[in-house]
Amino acid sequence: MTNDLIIRIETEKDYKTAENVTREAFWNVYRPGCLEHYVLNQFRGNKDFIPQLSFVLEKDGEIIGHIMYAKAHIELENDTKLPIMTFGPFSILPQYRGKGYGAYLLTYSMEKAVKMGAKALAITGDINFYGRFGFVLAKSRNIFYKEYPDADFFLIKELENGFLTGVRGYYTDPAGYFVDENEAELFDTQFAPKQKLILPGQLV
Repeated sequence: MTNDLIIRIETEKDYKTAENVTREAFWNVYRPGCLEHYVLNQFRGNKDFIPQLSFVLEKDGEIIGHIMYAKAHIELENDTKLPIMTFGPFSILPQYRGKGYGAYLLTYSMEKAVKMGAKALAITGDINFYGRFGFVLAKSRNIFYKEYPDADFFLIKELENGFLTGVRGYYTDPAGYFVDENEAELFDTQFAPKQKLILPGQLV
């Protein structure tokens, strides 16, 4: 990538800009409007939030991307919990997509997660994108999304070779990813008005 790009840890003065980037990235993607910017806002005070892995991507001094990480775990069949990490929201402003910026931010952040001791990452996402970064269908490694065990959208990546060997268990998203939709609607009034649209491919 070029020298006009900077990745750095998010600071408090970046909060609103990062939330707006997230809003722009997810608006009308999975539902009319979005919740992801409110998830980010609320997660910063959550026990599972990892502030050392909340990064902004700057291009020419403008924040164009953001990613955050959270503590997570796999519930094993012997009732113990295997600590791992997850990430998201992961956002690039729409006008900057398809230029490699997202790959740059994701790769950088995963390297930092490894240095912080992450042994595996679990996410819900598109294998067609994340497969390029070493993610596989989690069910192929005997790790299942608890609510939808056969889900093709639940992915995992081993960061330490052999860490998941012999592991079988279930995953639930950390509680911070579940927010009150009415509170999210109220939060959204802080931002510039945008039209909510019902579009093909939305989940809701």
